[in-house]
Amino acid sequence: MGIDGILNIFKPKGMSSFRVVYEIKKILKVKKVGHTGTLDPNASGILLICLGQATKIARFITDFKKYYQGEMILGITTDSQDSEGRITGKKDVNGSIDREKIKYVFRKYTGVVQQTPPMYSAIYHNGKRLYKLARKGIEVKRNLKTINIYQLSLLRYIPSKNPVIQFEVICSKGTYVRTLCDDIGKDLGCGAYMSGLTRTKVGSYDISESIRLEELENNIELAQEKLIKIDEILSHFGQITIKHELEDRVLNGAFISREDFLCFPESEKISNCKMVKVKNEHGKILSIAERTEDARKNIIFKPVRVFQYDK
Repeated sequence: MGIDGILNIFKPKGMSSFRVVYEIKKILKVKKVGHTGTLDPNASGILLICLGQATKIARFITDFKKYYQGEMILGITTDSQDSEGRITGKKDVNGSIDREKIKYVFRKYTGVVQQTPPMYSAIYHNGKRLYKLARKGIEVKRNLKTINIYQLSLLRYIPSKNPVIQFEVICSKGTYVRTLCDDIGKDLGCGAYMSGLTRTKVGSYDISESIRLEELENNIELAQEKLIKIDEILSHFGQITIKHELEDRVLNGAFISREDFLCFPESEKISNCKMVKVKNEHGKILSIAERTEDARKNIIFKPVRVFQYDK
């Protein structure tokens, strides 16, 4: 099946992101498939899957804001920071936590914050995945990562021996929500682990529009019906149209100057855009290019991705 675009897929709990990619390849018989941001196996929710030429734009999609609804249990910590790990500590909460204290700590974790990636993660250390080292009981020093928590909201607080916090978080790429739960637990003075997580939205794409793998398997036509075009998902990029005679040159990765534009007025519309979609006269995307300038202050676009479609 020749298909170029993005599918909004629902990843069930217990399945890895890699497995979802494998299943999509098998169902649709597509060679080039990739995801746009790993979702932990014990989490569920939206996974944007790139097909065909769309695999070339995955890095632009990973920058989209991520929306999650999660749950954490107070008074218990685990080595993986979630329900899959070994319990490493227990502490009586004894009614010392209330909604106001939680909201106060939540405010501390809103904005630009630094986070230490967990040992149970896929990050490489000297050529080895951290989680493989963690399984052997090895812990290594990890560099701090800067992330952005755009919003962190308390949805529900359930008091008990081990109170439950249900929350919503909107964050940047690279955020470990289970580490966020662990850090919040430390600040609350009782410890915590993430007991559940669902990614509900990526950018403007919502979980309510997600396709389940079994639905796709039963009706592969859904792939075409629900396909998100490259043009649509990069609608926030600028756009230029080049002259017909330059099309082959663009497909070979050539730089594009304002003299190459089909209509000069278009250059005014995109003068402040960092990234643009380069199209031919028929509206087909030929490449993604980055804005730069030469010594004469001419607007020039440097190609960063070139598309080669099936004939």
